Amino acid sequence: MKKFKKEGFTLIELIAVLVIMAIIALIVTPLVMSIIRKAKVSADKRSVDAYGRSIELAIAGYLLDTGKFPTEVSQLTIEYSGNKVECETTQINSDSSVYLAGCTVAGRNVENYTYGSEEVITYKAYSVGDEVTYNNVNYYVIKDSDTSEETVTMLKATPLTTEEVNHFGAGHVNMNTTSTAPYYQVAYDNDGYGGMQYYSSSTCGYNGTSWVEDGCKNDYMSSEIKYVVDAWKNAKASAAKEARLITIDEVSSLGYEWKQTCPTCGEGWEKTDEVPTWLYNANYWYWTGSQYNDSPSSVWNVNRSGGLGYENVYSYIGYSSNGVVRPVITISKSLL
Repeated sequence: MKKFKKEGFTLIELIAVLVIMAIIALIVTPLVMSIIRKAKVSADKRSVDAYGRSIELAIAGYLLDTGKFPTEVSQLTIEYSGNKVECETTQINSDSSVYLAGCTVAGRNVENYTYGSEEVITYKAYSVGDEVTYNNVNYYVIKDSDTSEETVTMLKATPLTTEEVNHFGAGHVNMNTTSTAPYYQVAYDNDGYGGMQYYSSSTCGYNGTSWVEDGCKNDYMSSEIKYVVDAWKNAKASAAKEARLITIDEVSSLGYEWKQTCPTCGEGWEKTDEVPTWLYNANYWYWTGSQYNDSPSSVWNVNRSGGLGYENVYSYIGYSSNGVVRPVITISKSLL
């Protein structure tokens, strides 16, 4: 009988097989991983779509239940059971559709993928000086950027009357008329000292024989006038985002130039022809919320001729300086 010699693979053959398998793995593995990644991305996109549709269904349900349009996603009861979706932008559009952007699914970024269409919201653009009425009170626009701005800032057309200041400042200040002309007023705090503009006390004001400044403080946030303005806002402009006094920067932006006409006294604002007539009134001057230079007791104001001057915090009845309150409000244009 003929015997056959049993042969195995040589080392070179084994190495060749391993090299071939490694090459195949190098080619196939990226393809497989790419397929897996694309499948995950596709699944994540479907999750974003499903989440968006769930929000839109929730909006429809909210409208049916309340008859109102939701403004925040937090108002909705969303029925969604897929992987957790979180989005940097979730915009409820005016047609009840939803726009989602910057989303992650189970912590994975869904790059450059959005759901729905972004609604570009535009607002009415006001010009400086436009007359606007809100809640039966007249104002002049002092600041508005463009149609992308949701809010507008306005100066009350006329000052608060003596009766209004005394009403809204009840328990804090009172105001008296010092002339037969309208709006010639001086405010007192409850210690009997002037200076409603800023905080004043028994150590700030005229004590009957002399002026005392030790207790004067340029601090609008703790002033009596802030209490009055806040109380007035709650009664007459509760929807406003803020109510305060106009600042010297806002006043000067309306047509003043710095000329340094009096270097020794620190004054120098000059009124140009561009300063609007509604910014001042021949019958009164009014306080701003800004400190006069570095003075511990004086505040910038707009005087009767439209110029910029200053008034001592401790003004009192009979003193030549007197002023009134013209609040400034910032409010959503949608309310006008």
